[in-house]
Amino acid sequence: MGRTERRVRMSVRPLLLLLLTLGITTAFDVTAKESWRRDHKDSSPSVSHSDDNLYSRYNYEWTTWFNVDHPGGLGDYEQLEAIRFYYRARVCKTPRAIEARTSEWVPARETGETVHADPAIGFWCLNEEQGPERNCSNYAVRFLCSKDNMNTEGNWDPWSDWNPCSALCGQVGVQVRSRNCQSHWMPCSGPKVEAKACSGPECHKTDCSRQCVMGKVNAECDACMCEEHILLGSVRGAGGLTAEGATLLRSGKLLTLTDHNGHFRIPGVCPDGNTTLTVTLKGHAPLSVVVPHSAERTSVVSVQLKRTEKLHVLGHPESKVRRKGHTAAFCCKVAGTPQPDKYQWFHNNSLLEKQSESTLVLKNLHPEQSGQYYCRASGPSGAIKTKPATLKVLGRDEHSCNPKPESHLIRLPRDCHQNSTDSFYYDVGKCPSIACAGQLDKGIRCKDKVAYCCGVKKMEKKQLTCQGYQLPTMVVTECGCQKRVETKAIVHGRAIAADNGEPMRFGHVFMNGVRISRTGYKGTFSIQVPPDTERLVLTFVDNMHKFVNTTKVLPFNTKGGAVYHEIKLLRKKLPVTISPRETNTLELGEVEGQEAMVQIQIPPNAFYTEKGEVFTGNVNASVTFLDPRDVSTAAAAQSDLNFVGDEGDTMPLRTYGMFSVDFRGEENNEPLNVGEVKVFLDSAQVKMSAHLNTMKLWSLNPDTGLWEEEGSLQVEKKRRGKREERTFLIGNMEIRERRLFNLDVPENRRCYVKVRTFRSERFMPSEQVEGVVVSLINMEPTAGYSSNPRAWGRFDSVVTGSSGACLPAFCDEQKADAYSAYVMANLGGEELEAVSSAHKLNPNLIGVPQPYLSKLNYRRTDHEDPRLKTTAFSINVAKPSANTAEESNGPVYTFENLKECEEAPFSAAHFRFSRVEGDGYDYNTVPFNEDDPMSWTQDYLTWWPKPMEYRACYIKVKMNSPHEINVRSRNMGGTHPKTVGQLYGLRDTRSIRDMAQATLSAVCLEFKCSGMLYDQQRVDRTLVRVIPQGSCRRDQVNTILQEYLVNHLPLAVNNDTNEFTMLAPLDPLGHNYGIYTVTDQDPRTAKEMALGRCFDGTSDSTSRVMKSNEGVALTFTCGDRESTSQTSVFQARQGSQGQAVTSVVRGEGRQNRRRQRANAPRSSSSRRSTRNPAGRRTKARS
Repeated sequence: MGRTERRVRMSVRPLLLLLLTLGITTAFDVTAKESWRRDHKDSSPSVSHSDDNLYSRYNYEWTTWFNVDHPGGLGDYEQLEAIRFYYRARVCKTPRAIEARTSEWVPARETGETVHADPAIGFWCLNEEQGPERNCSNYAVRFLCSKDNMNTEGNWDPWSDWNPCSALCGQVGVQVRSRNCQSHWMPCSGPKVEAKACSGPECHKTDCSRQCVMGKVNAECDACMCEEHILLGSVRGAGGLTAEGATLLRSGKLLTLTDHNGHFRIPGVCPDGNTTLTVTLKGHAPLSVVVPHSAERTSVVSVQLKRTEKLHVLGHPESKVRRKGHTAAFCCKVAGTPQPDKYQWFHNNSLLEKQSESTLVLKNLHPEQSGQYYCRASGPSGAIKTKPATLKVLGRDEHSCNPKPESHLIRLPRDCHQNSTDSFYYDVGKCPSIACAGQLDKGIRCKDKVAYCCGVKKMEKKQLTCQGYQLPTMVVTECGCQKRVETKAIVHGRAIAADNGEPMRFGHVFMNGVRISRTGYKGTFSIQVPPDTERLVLTFVDNMHKFVNTTKVLPFNTKGGAVYHEIKLLRKKLPVTISPRETNTLELGEVEGQEAMVQIQIPPNAFYTEKGEVFTGNVNASVTFLDPRDVSTAAAAQSDLNFVGDEGDTMPLRTYGMFSVDFRGEENNEPLNVGEVKVFLDSAQVKMSAHLNTMKLWSLNPDTGLWEEEGSLQVEKKRRGKREERTFLIGNMEIRERRLFNLDVPENRRCYVKVRTFRSERFMPSEQVEGVVVSLINMEPTAGYSSNPRAWGRFDSVVTGSSGACLPAFCDEQKADAYSAYVMANLGGEELEAVSSAHKLNPNLIGVPQPYLSKLNYRRTDHEDPRLKTTAFSINVAKPSANTAEESNGPVYTFENLKECEEAPFSAAHFRFSRVEGDGYDYNTVPFNEDDPMSWTQDYLTWWPKPMEYRACYIKVKMNSPHEINVRSRNMGGTHPKTVGQLYGLRDTRSIRDMAQATLSAVCLEFKCSGMLYDQQRVDRTLVRVIPQGSCRRDQVNTILQEYLVNHLPLAVNNDTNEFTMLAPLDPLGHNYGIYTVTDQDPRTAKEMALGRCFDGTSDSTSRVMKSNEGVALTFTCGDRESTSQTSVFQARQGSQGQAVTSVVRGEGRQNRRRQRANAPRSSSSRRSTRNPAGRRTKARS
């Protein structure tokens, strides 16, 4: 220790090299040569007091010890920069030396570790340098500093110049200068900014109070003028087109207009950085431009305008149920460019005074405030109204839900006729799916946190006596206000060519300009509708450029579930090459033997690039026209042909043709815009004279799906050839960023047509089907021939709800056949059947009484030709007469009576469609309407245990018999203690005969999947019994399926060879097992997909052709005679309600496997019989 002290004393005297305990003053690396350890913590530091006194004598002293890091990770880093960050005032600017020790007071030189130090950087020790299985110690450091520098003040940079005086003439201002501290870690003393008073320039004698930073005040005293300055600029409209006639204003006063090139010149505008100009152009959003600060005599600005964004609703007010004294809030969210500046609220169509905000708050509610509320927003870009929301105010003790259930009849199995009612139907009751007042907090919000609706509060189990067995069913006994079942709305379908059904493969699907999905190889798509969506607008874009970009407004089921849509796409016309230096005329018309309907005339030098540059090369022009004279193109109509009127109402259009344009450079394929284009519509094609004066040009907004006006058309005569003179409707337009245009007239003669859809031709109220897409095509009949339409004018689709659907249609009160309509219905790709009109009209079946039915001229499509399909009907849309009583109760309602149409009772007149009743039957112990996910009931015996996660399971059974055989699956609880031995439901299905082999048929039979029950706590393996009708014997069980069942105990007993029993697998098996499983958010979709795979006998493809030998699970052989006795159809197979589920006895499994193993079914390449979507058997060949 003494020698160390002596070395330190010798090194301090010169003050050039301060030798510390580590041995050096500047940067160093040390590797200890000896292992040295101290076991006590109270030892003094490695520098003695005499050394500290010595440093003090030379005006130096040590700082305190610092420890800002620990040796975890890569090592211990005691860096000067980090120490200054935490202890800014404790370390001098330039330390002279550094000393290190461990937290155990062991000097760094005695630890035996490799360390590094530098007074200017700090100290560090790396774990990787310490040898195997050894890390750095935890070190602390201190620094040697001059006493004169221990205040650790940073140094300042020089002061900046004083900034210009900010005062205007006659005023006093402030001048400021600043300086920066040179050190990032040590503070500098003194102010960073200094200020001093200054006086502005001398004022010119004037009565005007305006002050100018640059130039002088003009004579009007409303602006500053710089006489020697000139502002030059150019204005471009949307798509980069020149903006001729754009106005430039300052403080609301017109300065100039742009010339034909979009250029302008304004002398005297001051470039002071404060002058603001407003640029306006028709059809574009106003834009404010600040003239930039400049010392030059000439300034240049370029302005790019955007198309006016019409007001559109992003969020509608939500219907609410409240009690007296509570609070309700309604909100409307509207977007547009510019934004709306005025909001108005209406209650039952009466304006509410003093309500001018986007949110309406109603406090201390009273029953008289019940009714409909809607908002009207308006501004420079137009006006728009929201959909009405309903407020229901209940008394404090009033029931928000009627506790008494409504009547709801379900159909029983064919062997379960009820003698007491002489019927196959039984009333199980139901609760209406309507909103109710639940337990809500007192928060004021647009959307309630929790939604409540009427639901099942109590159920009772009833036992129905059938032929030889008891059938359990759950009956609703009381309704109450419950939390609404969370549902998801889905749209799915196919995007295909309108001409030949070619799918749009791997196309993009956009919503609000964002890609949200893609189509598959077969053109299929599936999209979950975002919450709070009121209007679903999708645009389908083809990557291969075969089809026109197509925007559709797709109706969906707001209650949840899936709705199927078939998107028909127009095929793009092949491009023709044109020269932009010439006048080019393109004729549009798709009907052979008739004159072109529309002409487009493009003047010379009218093409521009997207940057606004004139395009001079050759142009490939493709214009695709949708001709309304071709009725087959109606389904390919874009959007829903609506626009927003001046008062904010959504109004319908009647089309006279749509055209999509695509102009591209021949060499580089770049898209081109076109300046002013003339459009000629042959007036001879407009048969309704009233439409000649109201015809307009429209373009489609792909984000909102609404049509926006581009211009009007004027009547003008034009000579063709030497003698022929024709009259045209002529209008002007520009082709910018939008590519789809329409020749339409607003039509005020509007009505609604009521349609209901049913499961069968019994047309019972309880058998109505929801989620059906009903479409109506408005037709314009040939004069004098109401059944022979000359053109279509509009295409609309609506999804049926619990009360059917009300379809918008054009109608006429004076002339019954002025407008006719075709109506059709589609459910998941299945076309429903209309009621027959052949021979003699049956008003009771059609649903419309006479004589109104004859006035409407109801005709099914096969009325005159029985070879045609039976899936549509036509009517004259005769507006109901207010003076005729029988016309006041439907099925046609005036436009003002939409609510009456939607709420019409079942007894009111309506048109009907029905599903073609197939050879299948479903029975659920707990009733559930697959069309209405909100009808799901929380019960252990529910067929679908988890809402919004529907799992469909099918087993494929082959039947060796000359007859088609009915097969039943009986599904009971198998392993769950709450459901064991209890019935979930029954499924009856008739096999489909193989057209190639007369003695062979097959059936895809649904069974209840195994899995978690509604409580999600324990699985149940469903006990499934497959029971063929009549005298049948089980021949084979799929060997892979049998091995799976044996290996996944318990194993159901299968002693009866007339049937097959299994505990349904938990795993989603595939075609190799003969089991087909699909999970989807919609039950119908899940069943449709699983059934298609079962028909095909594969796990990744679908078919409507039954392939009897592919992917089979079970094979039965049945007797030559088909059983016809209903008394014993399934009686012998029912057994007791609580059939035991047991494991096989030792050795039984192996014996059964040997007995039931058979060769795999031989594949067959020939097509089998098929069942069409409606359930009827038809023949098909490949």
